[in-house]
Amino acid sequence: MVVMTTVRRAVLTLPAAPVGPPNPLPALRPLDEMHAIDERAKQELPREMARQIGYEPLRTLLPVRVLDGYGRERTESPLDAIVIENERLRVTLLPGLGGRIHSLHHKPTGRELLYRNPVFQPADFALNGAWYSGGIEWNIGATGHTTLSCAPLHAAIVPAPDGGEMVRLWEWERLRDLPFQVDLWLPEDSDFLHVGVRIRNPHERPAPVYWWSNIAVAENETTRVLAPADEAWHFGYERSLRRVPVPEFQGADRTYPLRSEYPADYFYEVPAEARKWIASLDADGHGLVQTSTDALRGRKLFLWGSGRGGRRWQQWLTEPGTGGYAEIQAGLARTQLEHVRLDGGEEFSWLESYGPLAADPGLVHGDDWDAARAEAGARLADALPREAVDAAYEAWRPFADTEPGERLATGSGWGALEVLRAGHKLPGTPFDESTLGEEQAPWRELLRTGVFPAPRRVVPPGPSLVATHWRDMLETAPAEPLTEYHLGVAQWHAGDLAQAVRSWERGLELAPSRWPLLRCLAVADREGGHTTRAAERYAEAFDDLCQERRDDGATWTSATAALGREAIAALLAAHRTAEARAVWDRLRPAVQQRGRFRLIDAQLLIAEGRKTEARAIFDAGFDVADLREGTEILEEVWSQLTDEPLPEAYDYRMRPSGG
Repeated sequence: MVVMTTVRRAVLTLPAAPVGPPNPLPALRPLDEMHAIDERAKQELPREMARQIGYEPLRTLLPVRVLDGYGRERTESPLDAIVIENERLRVTLLPGLGGRIHSLHHKPTGRELLYRNPVFQPADFALNGAWYSGGIEWNIGATGHTTLSCAPLHAAIVPAPDGGEMVRLWEWERLRDLPFQVDLWLPEDSDFLHVGVRIRNPHERPAPVYWWSNIAVAENETTRVLAPADEAWHFGYERSLRRVPVPEFQGADRTYPLRSEYPADYFYEVPAEARKWIASLDADGHGLVQTSTDALRGRKLFLWGSGRGGRRWQQWLTEPGTGGYAEIQAGLARTQLEHVRLDGGEEFSWLESYGPLAADPGLVHGDDWDAARAEAGARLADALPREAVDAAYEAWRPFADTEPGERLATGSGWGALEVLRAGHKLPGTPFDESTLGEEQAPWRELLRTGVFPAPRRVVPPGPSLVATHWRDMLETAPAEPLTEYHLGVAQWHAGDLAQAVRSWERGLELAPSRWPLLRCLAVADREGGHTTRAAERYAEAFDDLCQERRDDGATWTSATAALGREAIAALLAAHRTAEARAVWDRLRPAVQQRGRFRLIDAQLLIAEGRKTEARAIFDAGFDVADLREGTEILEEVWSQLTDEPLPEAYDYRMRPSGG
């Protein structure tokens, strides 16, 4: 008997570390993003690629907030899941965590086609911090992992093209102010999951768009990644991009992820006329293949490599004894350093398909690259012809506007606020007023009355909105201190730094809560090279916060930790070590014991000439939960203490030392 495709809610229980509260300080600067290249390197690139690399890179993370309040302690936790299932495949996705596909299980063979992380452990890889590894991730926004990695999406059941049911995920992507949707359906008795994606620009102005579907696949010594390409663009975390041959590069076959020592990206140069696909196959020629319509032109392999740093990162992202993984990806551009222009009123849409692939292992793992990729391509053509993918896309398009039925999950209220403001008509992706919440409330009041309301109790400021239309409303609203604070944040985001400083200074004159404005002015001073004044303002801001904070709850603790961390860094940069130590001493003991602050304590001790005590912190051991991808801070601090090799526990190097 044929099993019909079903969609159901489920609960997935995993050892999980809580994401924690958002950092309440506005992200006036982006977190370090490794995918950037030097200006001189762009001169050697194809014109289109160079133009798209230079097209509106992020100046800030606004209006998104940083997520850095997680730790390393995991407890068994229930996670909401949605299961799509037919006779051949069982798909498990997590609507509360970016809509990620956690598992793609092929029933006839009993194979898990993805790398399925056995834990949920946030780490500092997303554009705004918290991210986790495993499964299939939908990356939208800007170069890097999406700010929605650990955020809830709206989810509902909608009719599928074949008469069954499919799951729609949708949200408002706030970095670029664009709504998007991801429709997942599993045709009856099919080995392939179809995924229809649409990004719309409801504005009159053009917008930069970024999309990469990120697929984690299990790896071992025999794992090989295949794509229809003879060349690739190599990015090796030295901030350079260069064209290299495929598969051999620098004496090794780089299509085997473990034959590289250091982490690297290989963006495959897939010919325009070629079918777009990428596959990861094991020693027996079995594995996962992803293919799409031609709009999704890019294909990429990311590998951690076999070196100590890459292995350490893999352990960090999961738990001891878990196998490693590589990532195969598909994107709108050739590389992940690029943004693609989407004109006002227009949209991008495409269809992706995911399923099992079985190929002749002798050909797949042979020395003849042409034969290997031809074999994989031929087996894909047998399993899912190119014409079938194009037909599935055409069948899906009329259903993209279908209004959702039964709701399965609820995302944020930011899309509802934008629809309320502008009256956008977005068939298929309703952003209901019922989703508006506490964070949107003051902005809804500004929209309704022209006045930004004062808070009813003493709390850190809520999130700022920075788009032009909100900035215009703030400029015409009564010039209260909180309004000036938010206006300055919006002006800073727009690049009008001098006007932002003037707004913050005006707000400071009458502000009952001074520390948020002082902190913004301190950031402006640091950016302007005014190191001493920045240190003074940070010290004053931290003192004001300590006097104002009302309790030891999550919000005030997060604000104190975030501002204290920035203040100590600014004071050390100004060689005001005693004042930096005074900030440290006023942090809560629980904050002082976090790994990040143990590292800060070591830096303070070094500045105080107490290297023996700083070394003792390393010897005792600590984990910096929010260690940033690509950071070399542990090596830098260690080298100030000793000439000894960096201990393995602290070795997260993604490139050769000094590279």
